[in-house]
Amino acid sequence: MDVIKRDGRKEKASLDKVTRRAEALADGLKVEPIAVAQRVVSGLYDGIKVTEIDVFLAETAASMAAEHPDYSNLAARVMVSSLQKETKGFVEATKQLQKIGILDDDYVAFVESNATQLQEIIDYTRDYRFDYFGFKTLERSYLLKVNGEIAERPQDMFLRVAIAVAGSDFDEIKELYDLVSLGYYTHATPTLFNAGCKMQQLSSCFLLAMEDDSIAGIYDTLKDCALISKSAGGIGLHIHNIRASGAPIVGTNGVSNGIVPMLKVFNETARYVDQGGGKRKGSFAIYLEPWHADIENFLDLRKNHGKEEFRARDLFLALWVPDLFMQRVEEDGDWTLFSEHNAKGLSDVYGAEFVKLYERYEAQGLGIKTVKARQLMTQIIESQAETGTPYMLYKDACNEKSNQKNLGTIKSSNLCAEIMEVSTPTETAACNLASIALPSFVDDNGFNFEKLHQVTKVAIKNLDRVIDVNYHPTDKIEKSNHAHRPIGLGVQGLADVFFKLKLPYDSAKAGEINRDIAETMYHAALESSCEIAKSKGCYESYDGSPLSQGKFQFDLWGEKPSSRWDWDTLKQNIAENGVRNSLLIAQMPTASTAQILGNTEAFEAQTSNIYKRQTLSGEFILVNRYLVEELESIGLWNESTRDALILNNGSVQDIQDIPENVREIYRTVWEISQKVIIDMSAARGPYVCQSQSLNLWLATPTFAQINAMHFYAWKQGLKTGMYYLRTKPSTNAVKVTVGQQQDEDCLNCGA
Repeated sequence: MDVIKRDGRKEKASLDKVTRRAEALADGLKVEPIAVAQRVVSGLYDGIKVTEIDVFLAETAASMAAEHPDYSNLAARVMVSSLQKETKGFVEATKQLQKIGILDDDYVAFVESNATQLQEIIDYTRDYRFDYFGFKTLERSYLLKVNGEIAERPQDMFLRVAIAVAGSDFDEIKELYDLVSLGYYTHATPTLFNAGCKMQQLSSCFLLAMEDDSIAGIYDTLKDCALISKSAGGIGLHIHNIRASGAPIVGTNGVSNGIVPMLKVFNETARYVDQGGGKRKGSFAIYLEPWHADIENFLDLRKNHGKEEFRARDLFLALWVPDLFMQRVEEDGDWTLFSEHNAKGLSDVYGAEFVKLYERYEAQGLGIKTVKARQLMTQIIESQAETGTPYMLYKDACNEKSNQKNLGTIKSSNLCAEIMEVSTPTETAACNLASIALPSFVDDNGFNFEKLHQVTKVAIKNLDRVIDVNYHPTDKIEKSNHAHRPIGLGVQGLADVFFKLKLPYDSAKAGEINRDIAETMYHAALESSCEIAKSKGCYESYDGSPLSQGKFQFDLWGEKPSSRWDWDTLKQNIAENGVRNSLLIAQMPTASTAQILGNTEAFEAQTSNIYKRQTLSGEFILVNRYLVEELESIGLWNESTRDALILNNGSVQDIQDIPENVREIYRTVWEISQKVIIDMSAARGPYVCQSQSLNLWLATPTFAQINAMHFYAWKQGLKTGMYYLRTKPSTNAVKVTVGQQQDEDCLNCGA
């Protein structure tokens, strides 16, 4: 049986060669290379290419990841080794990509002029840091391709980002490259996608206002949505100003069809104009205040039953909830529904002004319909239990605690409910994101807050640079981004920090670390932004902002920081120099980048200790490597424990052989009180000047549970009370492989 080598030559297939390759790449891993090689050789055929053998070897190793997570690392090493043989490195990749016209001319000229110095910066051994899931995510969507073939290695991508963002200073390029390639922080997906490209659209989030309640206004907004989605941006759109169904249209002497037919058009645009040409699905979140007369039809848009003409299941629904609504629900009061065509300005005001205007319109009889507030809340909760949405965001908290309150009223958030910026018919808010990989800051002495402070300052500096090198899909975005310079730095891997420190997620010590991380990042972010402002000047709309008046985010919450950092000196420096950015901290979901770096998402607790993950990049078995290490250390990681873990849907709580203290640490989010999840978010809140994508998790939700969570989150002062409501499926997969081939058909226990 012959094998075709990369240069086209043929040689005889050999178990020894496959075994030696597996053994060489398995150095330091707890795997059995011979077992992997034997499975591979049994599936070879005459004329197979060595590249196909590598894929087979990697997939075989990955299929054994339930036995030990190191098999996933072996699979990634095989694919990295193969990619490095197929590609020629950074400079050659740049030349290839230039030929197809994808790269920016200035970027290419810089690389060509400084090829030797740039090659000295790059370290290809860092490509071997990924696990299989992370590498396959990079391979599918992130690494640039020529005629469908990958041209870049992961390190090439990181260096491309460093050059595009940091400019021509080699020390700055190396600093950024080292931090991202060593996994201390990462820029967000659009930045990794597009840095160095002709269309260098690096922003993640866009907040649009419906331009006008007219055909021209609606379709101008639709066009903006399409242009943004084309360049890989997620969209939040508020539509409070669109008149309700049945409202008169003076120009035609007709009546309005309301928001549902309009949203059907936006739904199809989201389907058609995907992000970055097939890299990710187009995604629009639609924000509506609950006084809008079409609210009940809005809540049905994603439901699985009902007439198709009244459904828009590809849109994400979000409520922009005034405190008055929650108060009316609490006191079992009436709730009046309006249309802004005759009850003008309700979306333009918040707090006491909103209450005054709303009650005036009620007294004037301008309402279209009156319902019981609790009846409407019941419909909201029914929709959430069935579809996971609408998101719940609290309009008054979002505005009262905003450093942009001098710019006007914030009327919506973004696709992921963590960005809080003013958007108007003439300004489309945008945000550039990055996230700190928190597990990298755990060392032998615990959590290294000094290192976190240092890296946060670098990340803020580079996020600010992103604004200047960014391509803006519309003039409205460019106007807003340069005037207010908002950025968002978040986290990933908080749960991993607790695993590494052997702390239960809901322990007092974990809560203390959670708060201290948020405080450290906020202090470092403000300090960095102030230092930039000292040399480059404040952002244009700084005057009149809370920061310009000496009010930090924790002041707006009525909280006091700890004595860990010198806040008094920072306040004095900001009073003298201002800040470069109106907003700095946002806790986003980090789904894709956390997959790449092998961390749990954002600040989430883990959903399971073992599960099968299906994504656009394929199907992957994931095992909690920290649990495996813990069980190995006490001699309990064996076939019996693996079977029990699968039978218990990834939970260790009923596996009595595992010590109780270990079971406490490795509880899943389904086994942690949601009150704790909300409390931890509230503890971060005074140090998060934007907001947080807070998911809530109930295995089998009841109306009472969901209602109680909403009121608790609202009373805790959260801006985002709920991003998604995550629930468990009503049935579990049959575990046919337990005791047989559980490594090849692991149970999907995740959300």
